[in-house]
Amino acid sequence: MGAMLVPMNTISSRPHNRHYALVTETWKPQINGVANTLGRLCDGLLQNNNRIQLVRPAQPGESTGLIDNGLTQEVLVRGLPIPGYSQLQFGLPASRRLKAHWQQNRPDAVYLATEGPLGWSALRVARQLRIPVVSGFHTNFQQYSELYGMGVLYRPVFAWLRWFHNQTLLTLTASTSQQRELSRMGINNLMLLGRGVDCELFHPARRDQALRASWGVGKQDLVLLHVGRLAAEKNLQLLQRSWEQLRGLSNDQVRLHMVVVGDGPLRESLERDMPGALFTGALTGTELARTYASADVFVFPSLTETFGNVVTEAMASGLAVNAFDMAAAHQHIRDRYSGGLAPVAHEQIFLDNLRWLVSNKEGLRSIRMHARHRACQLGWPTVLQRFEESLQRACMASRPLIRAIPGKQG
Repeated sequence: MGAMLVPMNTISSRPHNRHYALVTETWKPQINGVANTLGRLCDGLLQNNNRIQLVRPAQPGESTGLIDNGLTQEVLVRGLPIPGYSQLQFGLPASRRLKAHWQQNRPDAVYLATEGPLGWSALRVARQLRIPVVSGFHTNFQQYSELYGMGVLYRPVFAWLRWFHNQTLLTLTASTSQQRELSRMGINNLMLLGRGVDCELFHPARRDQALRASWGVGKQDLVLLHVGRLAAEKNLQLLQRSWEQLRGLSNDQVRLHMVVVGDGPLRESLERDMPGALFTGALTGTELARTYASADVFVFPSLTETFGNVVTEAMASGLAVNAFDMAAAHQHIRDRYSGGLAPVAHEQIFLDNLRWLVSNKEGLRSIRMHARHRACQLGWPTVLQRFEESLQRACMASRPLIRAIPGKQG
């Protein structure tokens, strides 16, 4: 790389009031981990009186153009729905527009949250204008290509992600396991950012007996909960098999219930194939927090997470999380102490752990307590400080990394 970055310990005393551009394909009110994380990161920068340009695709009902809200400017560009997943979209290249805008209103640094056509054009323009660039690895797109029947694209996508992130001064990662994987991919200059969780919003005290009763849940019954996008990359066949196997454990004293929160292209088929499960659709805010706290065990079969914010939200809500040993679960759960942890892709162990959780009353109670305790150590302030310091570090890089960007220049 050859880029010189200022050590973190020389940054903390520097003043704030910088100007940053954040480029993303997804933003609220879309409901996903990337949009949620970016909202937190933006809020953290604004709280320290930094100015932000948010570059993103216009959503339905919005027009492309510039929205100026004082400390925040939104640059809305054209986007198209992602094939097979109409709820999400990718941004189209916007090189000319970004170049004209950044020449007049130059940011101190650019943060690229997504690696699609919009992110590529932002990278290209930033390099032309010699603006420092930091990237974040928020989504495992190289794995999605196989899940959506495009396995032939795995190697090209893999190579693209490696090239893209190696053009930036720093790539921020969500978890230690992800950082190791990206290093093996050949991505350089990695730094752990991590994720926080709001332990005031997600709190066991939000448990609501009236809500449980509306689900048909008795006082001694157990509720299994899943929260997330209902899409192929989430390994939801295992969620379905888990429900098929565990329903038989219900008896006259204790019954099991399954609540599924979220929406996506697989919702219709899952509702058909998981009889007796309750599908709520997407939930947010206090309604989501109340739903977490009113359940007992969180079932999370995904194998493609960069982090998995729902894992720490469930832990903060006092649930026992059953997951694979990767991303947030790897980093924050001890098997059969603060959750159930199965080796990656070992489905039978995943199912055995889940069966143990719902059959061991005292073990479940202890795990839920330890899960909450661990989650309370994961506040957002440290993550937000680390994010801002990484951008400051890029601003003070002594030699901006400039390489040729493929495509027509100008």
